[in-house]
Amino acid sequence: MKKSLIYTCTGDSGRTSLVGGVRVFKTHDRLEAYGTIDELNSCLGVLISLTNDDKDKTILQFVQHKLFSIGSYLATDTTKTELNSASYITDEDVRKIEEAIDIIDAQLPPLKGFVLPGGCYQSSICHMCRTICRRAERRILYLEDVGICQIENNCKRFVNRLSDYLFVLSRKLNQLASFSEIYWDKSCK
Repeated sequence: MKKSLIYTCTGDSGRTSLVGGVRVFKTHDRLEAYGTIDELNSCLGVLISLTNDDKDKTILQFVQHKLFSIGSYLATDTTKTELNSASYITDEDVRKIEEAIDIIDAQLPPLKGFVLPGGCYQSSICHMCRTICRRAERRILYLEDVGICQIENNCKRFVNRLSDYLFVLSRKLNQLASFSEIYWDKSCK
């Protein structure tokens, strides 16, 4: 059996293929969107490597798999190619994130204001994931806003909930590490 090539040389001219073979520039807005999803997924890999709680790891790995689905969804020009069934985000996927948010949030003290990102190392990485997730959400919504493609509602919901999940997880990680939350000082003194 022949080993697959890591390099194909097909992208040397600054173009790449979407799912189905449509060639686009690597600066195309679709690539910006699914590239940001890939960046988020990589950052989540770092967070998982720093996480001790098996339940948190399980949810984060579930999220990583779903981000691959979203990347596949975003990389498919559905006007030219049928979407693979693995590329869909379901109502159940969204519910799973919402349930994880509710479980964590029930264990946290009420918010007193806007929390500054940071705290323990794990929480700081979690905040980085959260902000990358917010950027991914903006890049995905941009595709729809400028008419490149329609984005399924569950895809938008999942990414939106994911940033909420990462926020409550960051709070939990700080609590577990006995780091006090630092609230925004509106007076800026």
